[in-house]
Amino acid sequence: MPLLNVLIVLIVVGVILWLINNYIPMDRKIKSILNVVAVIVVIIWLLKVFGILSI
Repeated sequence: MPLLNVLIVLIVVGVILWLINNYIPMDRKIKSILNVVAVIVVIIWLLKVFGILSI
């Protein structure tokens, strides 16, 4: 996967998280859990993209 595609995906995920955090009324704990899960998923995806993790 080209580096530009990885960068675009990271930007899109960041914008979506920002929109959810700012414009969707949720309890603070739920937003924190959502943010942590999203970061973990993105990290695992990045490890797979760069070939460090092969699940």
